[in-house]
Amino acid sequence: MAYDVIVLGSGPGGYPAAIRASQLGFKVAIVERESLGGICLNWGCIPTKALLKSAQVYEYMKHSTNYGIDASGVQQNFPGVIKRSRSVADKMSKGVQFLMKKNKIDVFMGHGKLKARGQMEVTGADGKTQVLEAKYVIIATGGRSRELPGMKIDGKKIIGYREAMSLAQQPKSMIIVGSGAIGSEFAYFYNSLGTKVTVVEFLPRIVPVEDEDISKELEKQFRKQGIDIFTSSEVTGVDTSGSGVKAKVKTPSGETTMEAEILLSAVGIVANLENAGLEQLGVKIEKGKISIDKYLQTNVPGIYAIGDCTPGQALAHVATKEGIVAAEHIGYVEKKFGSLPEPLDYNNIPGCTYCLPEVASVGYTEKAAKDAGYEVKVGKFPFTASGKANAAGSTEGFVKVVFDAKYGEFLGAHMIGNAVTDMIAEVVVARTLEATYHEILNSVHPHPTMSEALKEATAAAYGEAVDI
Repeated sequence: MAYDVIVLGSGPGGYPAAIRASQLGFKVAIVERESLGGICLNWGCIPTKALLKSAQVYEYMKHSTNYGIDASGVQQNFPGVIKRSRSVADKMSKGVQFLMKKNKIDVFMGHGKLKARGQMEVTGADGKTQVLEAKYVIIATGGRSRELPGMKIDGKKIIGYREAMSLAQQPKSMIIVGSGAIGSEFAYFYNSLGTKVTVVEFLPRIVPVEDEDISKELEKQFRKQGIDIFTSSEVTGVDTSGSGVKAKVKTPSGETTMEAEILLSAVGIVANLENAGLEQLGVKIEKGKISIDKYLQTNVPGIYAIGDCTPGQALAHVATKEGIVAAEHIGYVEKKFGSLPEPLDYNNIPGCTYCLPEVASVGYTEKAAKDAGYEVKVGKFPFTASGKANAAGSTEGFVKVVFDAKYGEFLGAHMIGNAVTDMIAEVVVARTLEATYHEILNSVHPHPTMSEALKEATAAAYGEAVDI
């Protein structure tokens, strides 16, 4: 069966790539071995946000008296929370099915494997195979939970993110190894519903990719919520022979044994590259990721790669944009797209963590900016001084901005608080347009909103703050 473009994987990178290629006039096929929408729609971004929303609603109801409302006696229904999350995921997956039909993209369910350049074998669940041919192939196979030695995921006592969002019963206690976005989100979710949560982080601070001030504030808020946190700590062994889990943990103060019903491994992801036929075609792989150029091309002509199987940030929105860039580059080569697409600026990618308080950031941290040789101006605005935050009863956190002292260039922004994941896009656009502090200060922000905090933090960096 002949196509112009075959996309292997239908996650947040694969399906937009297929749609954009179809929009440009190509005949497109997409190959998916499990569910349309990939991990993001079915087991990642979307269903986790549904879980977190349920936890947030429960938190609001538990503290309803703070808002002058009596909702005493409220109880959470763990199976109901899980069921809602799965229904949201199913709805979104059906949405991708609709988009495939709308854009006339042929869908092949099964395991795809490159047999030769421009040739892919698809093996269905029934074991039957068929061969697809295309001039171009986009690899979008995504990733899965990383397994550490001695901490192999068994799906029962040692689990990954996938099992964490579909447990039949709520565990009374849980050890979470890793405090990145996945670990922090599940720490908040399970703790909010009443599970005793302990977080173990190998590095000196939680959410270690964030600005140090953000890490300190989130740790403070997590401890306030009742989450135990051990940083600079390492799990050296796990015993699952008993009714639960016993983890030996090396901490700065010595080795200790932690016990819980379940251990969640949230130590990152590993790319899905096995049995895809990449090696036999000579596709270059370094450090477990497919090597690509700025237009997402591999070293083998006609083969592109996007998303979590490549070296960029393992984020859904990165994969989506990479998929579109790859499709448009193919369009440019085939004279169906008028210009070379603009490559991604990987230093202007927003990162979001949807625990409560939320965390959002983009660009340089204060330390990274100084390490890069910048002289910086830094401003902070606490949400305790925000009218909207006070009215909402969510005054935790702050906005921190980093500017180049010489030219006023917007180097980075780091936020922690309610709804900050919806605020960070302003900074992304500002940095794309090469805005300086001047444009932020002179753009009128609506009052009362949480977004005012960005303007006020900018004003603080230049000694012009009026609300703190």
